[in-house]
Amino acid sequence: MRAFLLSWGSMKKPAAPLTVSNAAARRIWLRAQRLDRRAPFGEGPDAVAEAAAHLGYVQIDTINVIERSHHHILFTRIPAYRRADLRAAQSIDKSVFEYWTHALAYVPTRDIGFFVPDMKHYRRERGGWFSSVQPQDTRKVMRLIRKGPLSIRDIDDDVLREKDHEWASRKPSKRALQLGFYQGLLAVSARTGMLKTYDLLLRHFGWEKLPKAATGAETTAYLLDRALRSQGIVSLESICHLYASAKPAMRKLIEARMRRGELVAVALDGAGKQEHWAAPATLDETAEGEPGLVHILSPFDPLIIQRKRTSLFFGHDHRFEAYVPKEKRKLGYFALPVLVGDMIVATLDLKTDRKQRKVLMQKWTWVGAKNAPRKELKRRIEEELDRFEQFQLGD
Repeated sequence: MRAFLLSWGSMKKPAAPLTVSNAAARRIWLRAQRLDRRAPFGEGPDAVAEAAAHLGYVQIDTINVIERSHHHILFTRIPAYRRADLRAAQSIDKSVFEYWTHALAYVPTRDIGFFVPDMKHYRRERGGWFSSVQPQDTRKVMRLIRKGPLSIRDIDDDVLREKDHEWASRKPSKRALQLGFYQGLLAVSARTGMLKTYDLLLRHFGWEKLPKAATGAETTAYLLDRALRSQGIVSLESICHLYASAKPAMRKLIEARMRRGELVAVALDGAGKQEHWAAPATLDETAEGEPGLVHILSPFDPLIIQRKRTSLFFGHDHRFEAYVPKEKRKLGYFALPVLVGDMIVATLDLKTDRKQRKVLMQKWTWVGAKNAPRKELKRRIEEELDRFEQFQLGD
């Protein structure tokens, strides 16, 4: 009994969370997102691959009132970005591929093993969205695609069906192509706008078989490492965004890493009971970034997409109002947050008029501290708007 009591008494109590100011937390997150330097990844297709590898994913979105989110997110971190760079990374270098994370996204090809379990799941089960795919439709698209890559426009003999979902297609072949994509039988080998060209996944990558599927433990570690790399300070919610079922295993892994001294608990102002963690070395990376940086962000940027986290770190409650009735909008149809230094100071509701070759300002809304030097901020934002317009209208 005495030995037990000695052993119990010698056990270490969990260390109290380290208090980190919100200003320091912002700088840590901006550094993790590579938004504190002007050109952190260089340029060209290699920069696209490096950015995707560091961030973990680049979200794809269909709305094109301005340039679509995947191009916008890359442009924000690659000042010399050209759309051809992403096409080369996807179709020539094959350093990125499309798949579902919390949304459809470009993902580093090196990480494909972590998505193979989902592919195999779709091969075993075909419920929900794909329950209406008929075997004959699958056989048809697979027969055609074995002859070479194709898009839905290459299939013109479909008998159209009634939609069973507002986002569904009336073309049976389109749903069959999508099912093959999620099953890992097909890959998006090229993309022109939102028109996808599909190929056999193994033929696209030149593989004989799929890479080995990651185990559950490996996937949990992958999600944690990805979040630590791209977020700096993490919470269960930020690591497991739209993936709540992963939280129990994630908590166990975090606790194990804390026992080994690889992670420490962090307390942030305003976080309440929400727990946060970081690697000890990360907490030393609070130096201010390059001066003069202004970023006009996509609402799907990793810095913005988790709205509660953005609110906690930046004090900005961003609203995505594309699906909000016009009379109820506050920021505008497609408002873009504006980051100046380490503060979100405004939102801009922009629209690209491609015929007139200019970007239209629909609404400018100041946010944040009212005592900020808005005359100077406006000058700096307008300078960035000139560069942003060149990107919007470029090739």
